[in-house]
Amino acid sequence: MSAAVMTIDKKKKTILTVCASALALAFIAAADVFFDNFTLRVFNLCAIYIVLALSLNLLNGFTGIFSLGHAGFMAIGAYVSALLTMGPAQKEMNFYLAPIIRPLAGVQIPFLPALLLAGFAAALFAFLIGLPVLRLHDDYLAIASLGFAEIIRVVITNLQRVTNGALGLKGLPKYSTTYVVWGCAILAIVFMVALINSAFGSSLKAIRDNEIAAEAMGINVAKVKTISFIMSGFMAGIGGALLGHLMQTIDPRMFVFGLTYNILLIVVLGGNGSITGSVIASIVVTVCMEMLRFLDGPLDFLFVKTNGLPGLRMVVFSLLLMIVVIYRQRGLMGTNEFSWDYFAKIGLVPKLKNRKTGGR
Repeated sequence: MSAAVMTIDKKKKTILTVCASALALAFIAAADVFFDNFTLRVFNLCAIYIVLALSLNLLNGFTGIFSLGHAGFMAIGAYVSALLTMGPAQKEMNFYLAPIIRPLAGVQIPFLPALLLAGFAAALFAFLIGLPVLRLHDDYLAIASLGFAEIIRVVITNLQRVTNGALGLKGLPKYSTTYVVWGCAILAIVFMVALINSAFGSSLKAIRDNEIAAEAMGINVAKVKTISFIMSGFMAGIGGALLGHLMQTIDPRMFVFGLTYNILLIVVLGGNGSITGSVIASIVVTVCMEMLRFLDGPLDFLFVKTNGLPGLRMVVFSLLLMIVVIYRQRGLMGTNEFSWDYFAKIGLVPKLKNRKTGGR
């Protein structure tokens, strides 16, 4: 018997992809011009969360490593980039309780090398922490990585002459423009697609599905997991640096477990092991978090009036998340990815081509 599969030929897929990419770039350019400051800030925050969600999904979704230490990598990236890009005068204004150490006082380099160094610094710490932590499994690994993030936050709080302690750093240069953050998001997506479709990506998924079977097939499990951890740390460091330069202020309280929880929420909602899901969920969650912000203020719903309930927004958002998880346990996309064939199947893309597969 033979089966007919409805599909679009490669040439049409290329044309559709080019057109969709052009429309996306045009929308980004239009947003930079026409959006007001607040809307543009939320729009750019979506791009940063795409980078962070992909970095965590690389571990949780594609490698099967349950890590909760991303806030630590983000903190390292944010502080490294901030200290390298701030001018001497701005550093002097921030470090008024205790002067910054001399080697850092006069250092100021362009944003791009500072951004890369921020990623490499986070990757270095990922390598150092990964050597002992990746020997653990499941909940033990998650707890150990969470402990690492908390240690980083405490160290940053106490390094007064390096990080300015609990006061944090203010007046960071606003390098996280629309084109920078969305350029990084696009690069992160392209990198993840290329990685997952490579032989190394197949090794990651093999380890995720069955670590013992993957090792029996000749995959160096420890090496692959370490490389994955390092790449994830690099991306998280980049995301942390972008976040710092978008907010133009950083302090240790930004990088608590709640930040990792927000990223984990995006990954779970979008679907563990789905690049498309992480991208969609990053945008949906970021926009919804801002749309529901009115719930924290005074409310007047006919017979119900409140003077303001801080945190109600998170309660409502958590309830909505629970509903989604209950009825869609694998997330919005599961492990599926974007496909033009799907749009053709539901009739949004015309002119299909029948391809027969199968044999007898």
